[in-house]
Amino acid sequence: MLILPYDNYTGVLTMDFKQLETFVAVVKFKSFSKAAENLFITQPTVSNHILNLEKQLNTILINRTNKSITLTKAGILFYKYAVEILNKRDNALFSLDQFKGKIEGILEISSSTIPEQYFLPKLLMKFNKIYPQVKYNLNKYDTSQVINSILSGRIDFGIVGAKKISKQLEYIEIMDDHIILVAPNKNTYFKGNSITIEQLAECPIILREEGSGTRNIVEDFLNAHNFSIDNLKVVAYIENTETIKECVKNGLGATFISYKAVSSDIKNNYMKNITIKGLEFKRQFYFVYHKNRALSPLSETFKRFILENKYNKDKCDSF
Repeated sequence: MLILPYDNYTGVLTMDFKQLETFVAVVKFKSFSKAAENLFITQPTVSNHILNLEKQLNTILINRTNKSITLTKAGILFYKYAVEILNKRDNALFSLDQFKGKIEGILEISSSTIPEQYFLPKLLMKFNKIYPQVKYNLNKYDTSQVINSILSGRIDFGIVGAKKISKQLEYIEIMDDHIILVAPNKNTYFKGNSITIEQLAECPIILREEGSGTRNIVEDFLNAHNFSIDNLKVVAYIENTETIKECVKNGLGATFISYKAVSSDIKNNYMKNITIKGLEFKRQFYFVYHKNRALSPLSETFKRFILENKYNKDKCDSF
């Protein structure tokens, strides 16, 4: 049973924000030392905050028997409320700052490759003109890493190119994308600019790593057309988009990639688009967050900004 602390004199619930911040940081970083570093306090102070919080709550929040940090059932339950309490405090302070015309802080943005390289730069430039005091911490992860980090509570939100079905997640469409097959402009794999799906098996292919949204989309589309990714002649698995592009240009193989990443290369005749008869790869990019966890006020402001400025199909371009 989880018992929340009350002031014996006033009967009002009492809570130390520093203790809550420490608890959330320990859960987020899965480490007392990393939490201490992030909060600019000593590790013994972190331990004392957690110990005092557990005494106040009359329950154990964190298992200390394992090398890795794990939560007890009470810890799992309390973590959700700790985040909510801190976010409500931040929202109150944020509203006061808005009233005073002052909005600042560090906005942590976790994104998969294509949004990080071709979507966010223009967006952040526009956001920065409105909120010049905000600073940014931009992290590039693959889609699976972004989603797992949201589910674990390490980050507030992310921008991804594929969905992982979960009752805990909310996805908002923000931008269209096309994935195309590209090959070196002068290649011996394909005679023309159009092939059948069966001819894919004859070509050396470069694929993104497992967990990549691009790779997930390609696998799903091929499977829907009774073509397994195992039938491909894969010559390399590469994480970095720019490295993949250079490998294609130098003749290592063809690849499936976002049109946004190679449009200029196609125009400059460094590579060419190969259409697959009867097959078109379309996808959406999503703003994803935990539906049962309130966003921090700065993250909520950024979400509203994205929704107000998201890609409009009736316009020629975005942002």
